[in-house]
Amino acid sequence: MQKVVDLIDGFNERLGRAVSYFNHLLVWLICIDVLMRYFFSASQIWIMELEIYFYAFIFLLGSGFALRHDRHVRVDVFYSKMSPRGKAWVDLIGGAIFLLPWTIVVMLVSWDYAIVSFGINEGSSQPGGLPAIWILKFCIFFGFFFLFLQGISSILKAILFLTNKSEFYLNKPGPLATDIH
Repeated sequence: MQKVVDLIDGFNERLGRAVSYFNHLLVWLICIDVLMRYFFSASQIWIMELEIYFYAFIFLLGSGFALRHDRHVRVDVFYSKMSPRGKAWVDLIGGAIFLLPWTIVVMLVSWDYAIVSFGINEGSSQPGGLPAIWILKFCIFFGFFFLFLQGISSILKAILFLTNKSEFYLNKPGPLATDIH
C-alpha cells in the first residue's frame, strides 16, 4: 500500500508544481489584458478566454495537489480538534463515502461531455475566440481523475495509520501550515 501512496503522491506533487506555473502566466496575461483595455481601449476575446483556460488548468489539475497538502476546502471546526486516529477515521470514511463516489460521477459525466465536444471540434462561440474548447472539457475529466487518485492515497494513508503501519497522522501538518516551498 505504501508504494501506491508514494506513487500517487509523487505524481500529484510533480503535476501540482508544474501547474503552478500557470499562475505566473495568468498574472501576466491579466496585466496585458488590463493594460490593453485601459490604455489602448482594446480588448481581445481570445485573451479573456485564455485567462479562463489558465484558471481552469490551475484549479482542476491542481486539485490533487491541494488534497495532498491538505489545502482543500473543509469545515475544519471539528477536524482540527480531533486526535490523529479521529482524523484518520474522518479521512477514511469521508473519502470512501463522499470523495471517491463524487469524483467517479463527475468523471463519467465529463468524459461524455468532452468526447462530444472533441467529436464536433467545438470552438468558441465568440468571434475571435479560441478554438478547441474540448481541451477545457477534458481538463474537467482529468482534474477529477487526479483528485480521485489522491483520494485513494488519502484513504490508504488512513488505513496504514489505523493499522499501525504508518505515523502519517502524528506528523500531519495543520491545514494552515506552510510546509510547501
